[in-house]
Amino acid sequence: MSRELLDKSYSPEDVEKRWYTYWEQEKLFAADETTAKTPYSIVIPPPNVTGVLHMGHALNNTMQDIMCRYRRLKGDSVLWMPGTDHAGIATQNVVEKKLAAEGSDRHQLGREKFIEAVWEWRKQYGSAIINQLKRLGASCDWDRERFTMDEGLSRAVRKVFVQLYDEGLIYQGDYIINWCCRCHTALSDLEVEHEDLDGNFYHIRYPFADGSGALTVATTRPETMLGDTAVALHPDDERYANLSAQTVTLPLMDREIPIIRDTYVDLSTGTGASRSPRPTTPTISRSGAVTTCPVSRSSARTGA
Repeated sequence: MSRELLDKSYSPEDVEKRWYTYWEQEKLFAADETTAKTPYSIVIPPPNVTGVLHMGHALNNTMQDIMCRYRRLKGDSVLWMPGTDHAGIATQNVVEKKLAAEGSDRHQLGREKFIEAVWEWRKQYGSAIINQLKRLGASCDWDRERFTMDEGLSRAVRKVFVQLYDEGLIYQGDYIINWCCRCHTALSDLEVEHEDLDGNFYHIRYPFADGSGALTVATTRPETMLGDTAVALHPDDERYANLSAQTVTLPLMDREIPIIRDTYVDLSTGTGASRSPRPTTPTISRSGAVTTCPVSRSSARTGA
């Protein structure tokens, strides 16, 4: 009588794929919203469709899987909702590189055709992460898989944003942003590589509008002065305690702008007179909002 001997080492690829296929075929991860069982659900933090899973995903998804499987063992009706994120800028860059290799770009295609190209790319390459999750044994209800650009999800996002706006909980305003001059879109701080550079102080005279003299402003960004709408002084700065002038003339632009007093000004930097609000730093951007000075743009969408 012969018998098959066990291998000396465990070979997971031979076992896991077979059993996972069985779990999927038997719908063991499917949730039932009509059941009377206690509901339990988790929406998976959607990984970017352009990338691959890393150790952080493995840890995070393993924790979710443990909780979902534990609640199933308790008899609950469990939904672990899977999906992927469109990763807007990353996806756009990938698709644009593909178009460039074909001698085209998104401007030649137009908005609608470009969106179609993004969807086509997603259909072709977007399954890599889902397959990785399955190889990890993730017990998601795959029949409910969603993508953040799906029509249903996009409609839900628009509905919530409109509702929040109507309730006064969100609003539109002028703020400093990270602007991509190539993509013509805003980037989050997470998508920007910040770099500190050694610069110089440039001293610029702002003549008083009444002709009685001038304020000297020290700045590292003279190229943005065309957007100045005020000059700020610290209210406790003794150097300007007796200053009676109320306005100055913006050099080159010949535009009269006010002199304001604001505690955000750093007394120890430069001459103590600061251009404001030139929204080139978060601090100055916030100051512009506090002092209600109008915010002007000193550069075009192209960065020029």
